Amino acid sequence: MNNYISINNLSKIYSNKFKALNDIDLNIRQGEIFALLGPNGAGKSTLINVICGIVSPTSGKITVNNFDIISNYRKARSLIGVVPQELTLEAFENVFDNVSYSRGLYGKSPNPHYIESLLKELSLWDKKSNRLRELSGGMKRRTLIAKALSHEPKILFLDEPTASVDVELRKDMWKIINKLKSKGVTIILTTHYIEEAEEIADRVGIINNGKIILVDEKDALLKKMGQKKLIIDLHTSIKSIPALLKKYHLELNTEGNKITYNYDAKKENTGITSLLQTLRDEGLKLKDINTEQSSLENIFINLVKGSNDELAGR
Repeated sequence: MNNYISINNLSKIYSNKFKALNDIDLNIRQGEIFALLGPNGAGKSTLINVICGIVSPTSGKITVNNFDIISNYRKARSLIGVVPQELTLEAFENVFDNVSYSRGLYGKSPNPHYIESLLKELSLWDKKSNRLRELSGGMKRRTLIAKALSHEPKILFLDEPTASVDVELRKDMWKIINKLKSKGVTIILTTHYIEEAEEIADRVGIINNGKIILVDEKDALLKKMGQKKLIIDLHTSIKSIPALLKKYHLELNTEGNKITYNYDAKKENTGITSLLQTLRDEGLKLKDINTEQSSLENIFINLVKGSNDELAGR
């Protein structure tokens, strides 16, 4: 895939000397779903606002489809749609008129057929005449996506797209995002729901303290960095971990009938064989054995913790 957004040496320092973005280099490919993860205050929203021309960078360069966001602002901005986290809508307008008006703001000629197809695709057509104040939170979220897509952008920024929506609607939103990707739209989303990135992202970027600390393919990231768990069900409960097993740093559940062993699947010697032998030597009978792959959430937490520790050490 071609790089559609290129960010080089980007920094943003506010008047109070706060460095929101610190020398960021990042490329986002055409047609991918890129998930940007980070704790509150990490710089996610600032980065999006700079790319979209809402906030001016202190230094660095950004191009969108080779258009510089400053010297070719209009061309760059015309390629971008933004769905904000806040549900800010004009309460008394109806859905159809509001989405059509958004299209006009980008200098696009009226196209009621396109607006109709867009609303149908987002399951909003039966609400086209409803005033925005009458919509549920989920329908308002869909309307924000329709507004962002009204001018047929090639890039869509989604800031916490499923915030404050139920699980069922969240999965509907994932389907919408995947459908947009199938049409060639490049999608960048920020999210606090790690499972959202794990479910739909092609690549994941992690930002902390204004710096990008990792960018990788989601599947490769899980494979390279994900720890695995060996979960062993015991026939008979135990009160504590026997002394000979302490070196394996096992976790015992409150019922005393399940122990968990964390190991690195990348290592040649995982320690599993010797662990099972020691369990046998201790006379512990096994009822069942399962393995679990660590989630993206575990990886995210460990990376952010490492980044904070490194910063504190300087």
